[in-house]
Amino acid sequence: MEFSTIKGFKDILPEEVGPWQRLEQTARHVFHCFGYREIKTPLLERTELFSRSIGEETDIVSKEMYTFHDSKGRGMTLRPEATASLTRAYIQNRLYHQSPVQKLFTIGPMFRHEQPQKGRFRQFHQIDAEIFGDPGPMSDAELILMAMEILRLLDLEGLTLAVNSLGCPECRPGFRSELSKFLAQKTGALCDNCTRRARTNPLRIFDCKVPACGQAVAGAPSVLDFCCEACRAHFKGLQGYLEEAQIPFRVDHRLVRGLDYYTRTAFEIQTDLLGAQNAVVGGGRYDQLTQQLGGPDLPAIGFAMGMERVVALMERRGEAMPERPDLFICALGTEAGKAAFVWMTDLRRSGFWVEMDYSGKGLKAQMKRAHRLGARRALIVGEDELAAGKAVLRDMDNKRQEEVALEGLTSHLQQALRQND
Repeated sequence: MEFSTIKGFKDILPEEVGPWQRLEQTARHVFHCFGYREIKTPLLERTELFSRSIGEETDIVSKEMYTFHDSKGRGMTLRPEATASLTRAYIQNRLYHQSPVQKLFTIGPMFRHEQPQKGRFRQFHQIDAEIFGDPGPMSDAELILMAMEILRLLDLEGLTLAVNSLGCPECRPGFRSELSKFLAQKTGALCDNCTRRARTNPLRIFDCKVPACGQAVAGAPSVLDFCCEACRAHFKGLQGYLEEAQIPFRVDHRLVRGLDYYTRTAFEIQTDLLGAQNAVVGGGRYDQLTQQLGGPDLPAIGFAMGMERVVALMERRGEAMPERPDLFICALGTEAGKAAFVWMTDLRRSGFWVEMDYSGKGLKAQMKRAHRLGARRALIVGEDELAAGKAVLRDMDNKRQEEVALEGLTSHLQQALRQND
């Protein structure tokens, strides 16, 4: 029996992993510059953590979570997103005692039982960043700026920033009431999902990708018209900081997030290159979540960056070039093989990627493997070369070759291989 991956799950093969590594390295560099510290949380959490934080009536909780019961009948869920887990860790480990303001990030897989499509998988990977403990719009701007900086350093183009305010528990009920009245007149024009959402979670209708639903809600009331003075001031402050940082943005009063814990700021970094899955980064403020999960009343804001979608954009611009060995040593004969193993070990310890053949094949077969690996250079040494005290170093790209002395060989090779950088 031949096994294959589960639907919606995907292998990331060695020749595909380069852009993933560059994305993660770039994110870590930017997080360091902005003063964020890494935290790692378990993949498995109590189901109640997500149902309480994300919301019982959201699609994630009602339809998409991978949930089972353990031997004691307790609900366990593979994390569908990171914010609830990070908030739980912030509370459980009393990180607010060290300092109320904590800037954290995590990188790893999430799980949702969605319909797989381009840019959407059932196991997917996210880069998440959160600021706990600061209520001001400057934190919102910092977080957005940080996400934009990661994408800028990856040389990605065609991205747009959309921002909105979702109001707060004081002012949002008025908007929700008016929206519900509006949607009651549009029931026949909505898809089945949105008909259900109109009763349970009307804001989620703005997130529907069905064109007919988008047309039906085109004249819906705007949440910005219902914001209280404090929310208006916060949103105006955010826009001011973005303008000061010279970050272009547009205000999208239809922008919502699919989780119940969001308040005030909501934002997305979007692309028009990936079809319906156009959000590369999404985030917002969740000022009540820490208290809802049993912690102190401290505000927070965060974002999630979809790694699959960013990698897809990187690959569109030719990012998926495989890495190449710096050197392949073609050793012919037992004594040459022993010497080559020592040279290879020394060069590897110096930070170079070096390969050789262990099976004793002939020169033609070894050179063929060097070509297949894409080695930048090949060192050819056999019994005759050992006797003469010289080996042949071949540039695999331009086919030029030179003789190199075996005495002090590794030093010479280190100098030659650094020219590859």
